[in-house]
Amino acid sequence: MPKRLLIVDDEDDIRTIVTAALEELAGWHIIEADTVQTGLDLAVRAQPDAILLDISMPDRDGFNLFAQLQDQPATQAIPVIVFTSKVLAQDRSRFATLAIAGVITKPFDPLRLGNQIASLLAWEIP
Repeated sequence: MPKRLLIVDDEDDIRTIVTAALEELAGWHIIEADTVQTGLDLAVRAQPDAILLDISMPDRDGFNLFAQLQDQPATQAIPVIVFTSKVLAQDRSRFATLAIAGVITKPFDPLRLGNQIASLLAWEIP
């Protein structure tokens, strides 16, 4: 059964590229959310194998969603990879305090994205 990954990102183009890259190159099933609330709802209902989480979103930031995921027994064990263009030292310091699986920075290489995620989560690509 293929891995299921939830991407939470408000940018349509990013979600489209990530979905195409990971479904075609890694063989994973991608679930998309464009808001924090939709991401939380889908995480609870779909129980993905991992979440790729953008930090900068207009409704609420990814830190807010991460905290909500950690507060719910149904979602607290789902690994989260931060997917962001925030790479300042203060941002890296904040990421280091979170129980996340890793950070992938934007811009990203769609051809390498599956391998990066697989490496962070110790997954195999079929």
